[in-house]
Amino acid sequence: MEKAPERVRKPSPRYKVLLHNDPVNTMEYVVGTLRQVVPSLSEQDAIAVMLEAHNTGVGLVIVCDIEPAEFYSETLKAKGLTSTIEPES
Repeated sequence: MEKAPERVRKPSPRYKVLLHNDPVNTMEYVVGTLRQVVPSLSEQDAIAVMLEAHNTGVGLVIVCDIEPAEFYSETLKAKGLTSTIEPES
């Protein structure tokens, strides 16, 4: 009896959406924009990201697949924030 080869699905690579420190916009604007662009972020999560970026220069917004990562980063940029993406590994 031949066994069909098993298909192994490789998980798609994950990407980090990063928010860079912003000396221009208010902290309230940054938190509000994060919550608007990434609806899964709670108020506390958005504040934590903003403070991480403020204190260290860069904050981790979310880790996700490439398409949503690009969308989040581009939307943050369109709203006046500095954002980049990079592979999770």
